[in-house]
Amino acid sequence: MASLPSLSYISATDLIRLRPSSKLAIVDVRDERLRSDLGHIAGSWNFERDNFSEKLPALMGKLEGQEAVVLHCGKSQHSGPACANKLVEHLATLLSKKEIEAAPQVYILEKGFTGWASAGFPVCTCGEAFCEGC
Repeated sequence: MASLPSLSYISATDLIRLRPSSKLAIVDVRDERLRSDLGHIAGSWNFERDNFSEKLPALMGKLEGQEAVVLHCGKSQHSGPACANKLVEHLATLLSKKEIEAAPQVYILEKGFTGWASAGFPVCTCGEAFCEGC
């Protein structure tokens, strides 16, 4: 039986360490305007919070083969955690229906994009919804 998906927090420093050695997706749930104006984590994907539930099937397609997914919003206090919980619930449903064999580990980025950027980690301003990494 496949294990249920889990949810935990990850620091920006731990994300930097984990990133090169694993199959990891980063999902930004801020709206496109904020992502464009303030920048985003290089290599992240944009799945806005306002239509996150409707976009879950598309996100699942992108997550195929990923071992972990990190979600965030501006500060990871509201939207990021809410979307992460929706993803965990969706993954649990898919596992129970045997529509997927395994689920990626789900993380919430501590302090969100604001914490990431203020720590001096790479920020991209490409404006692409699916950033290739600037």
